[in-house]
Amino acid sequence: MAVADTTELLEDEIIDPVTGEIIDQKDLAERLLAQAKEQGVSLIGPGGLLNQLTKNVFETALNAELSEHLGHDHGGTPIGENMRNGTRVKTVLTEIGPVEIEVPRDRDGSFEPVIVPKRKRRLDGVDQIVLSLSARGLTTGEIAAHFDEVYGAKVSKDTISRITEKVAGELAEWASRPLDAIYPVIFVDAIVVKVRDGQVRNTPFYVVMGVTTNGERDILGIWAGDGAEGARFWLQVFTELKNRGVEDVFIAVCDGLKGLPEAINTTWEQTVVQQCIVHLIRNSFRYAGRQHRDAIAKSLKPVYTAPSEAAAKDRFEEFAAEWGERYPAIVQLWRTSWAEFAPFLEYDVEIRRVICTTNAIESINARYRRGVRARGHFPNEAAALKCLYLVTRSLGPTGGGRARWVMRWKPALNAFAITFAGRFERTTH
Repeated sequence: MAVADTTELLEDEIIDPVTGEIIDQKDLAERLLAQAKEQGVSLIGPGGLLNQLTKNVFETALNAELSEHLGHDHGGTPIGENMRNGTRVKTVLTEIGPVEIEVPRDRDGSFEPVIVPKRKRRLDGVDQIVLSLSARGLTTGEIAAHFDEVYGAKVSKDTISRITEKVAGELAEWASRPLDAIYPVIFVDAIVVKVRDGQVRNTPFYVVMGVTTNGERDILGIWAGDGAEGARFWLQVFTELKNRGVEDVFIAVCDGLKGLPEAINTTWEQTVVQQCIVHLIRNSFRYAGRQHRDAIAKSLKPVYTAPSEAAAKDRFEEFAAEWGERYPAIVQLWRTSWAEFAPFLEYDVEIRRVICTTNAIESINARYRRGVRARGHFPNEAAALKCLYLVTRSLGPTGGGRARWVMRWKPALNAFAITFAGRFERTTH
């Protein structure tokens, strides 16, 4: 049950089945808390009030299930030969810790509980906690320690590994899911992961992120490379995206990867390939001392926010005069990349804001890096891909790697519709 649904349930009136009177839930909660305090019972932890309430709720629900299965309530007249046959004790791990419950049984063993299925000692919410902690970079040992410390529950490393392995089928389904027909912008970025293949080596995993027509960030897919990718590799990637439903991309933002522009334009002829401003700034920092990075970023901002290319060149010359003597490699980097950078300056300011959303791109990369860093290296590419997918599924509320990208999306959408007139209509109708 969702949080909103639970809130609505708590706001509903509860009728006492014996007296027929309305029970004041706030008063009931206060009485329970007062009673627990008098008896020295804590709110949480083994034997705590929440633990006892959870036990009562489970046992009440299980007894109701068995009554429905048998066709009569406890103490009623059996309809057939099957009837209640006592209980068995079972401990289940929940989001509040281990809870010991008494599971009712029937004589012929045909009762299959739904709320706490047979042979299941871990509720789904616990699996989601494990996957969430794994996506945040915790190792299996750290997750096991977390459950022991916070919930007082022993969860083995093998159990945690089995939980995370369950996402393999989900990953395959996610990687082949249908995509939108149109993406105003896609970004191609790389995450470097250490993978043991005979020896530990740096392996790039390429992430393609799209901005939907609703202004959402959508992780379209993740592909492992070997560092020597060319046009053939990229053509396979973009052909796969096209086969999954992507009919048109207006702007593809990348960082000069070999063969990528040609592959994009082979797949979508009208797509504009744009030098990634975020990568250009990031690459500039490689040549700068850490103490100067903030100042350099501040000096570069007037260049890529200039109203025209002529104004941008003037601002760049000012930047070169200020920093060229100390960091000539940065000046050379921008001069070499200028031809790929310049088309950016022709776009409406709202489109620029979407393309140059440094925080949006870097926040995703930071989460990927945090998830990867905690593990050091991976035994194979499949294990690394699983880790990256766990991070991806945690990015948005739906678990599919889709979340809000920009807040002021409507002005950007209008700018795209004008700049790329006719293409919205062709792909959306």
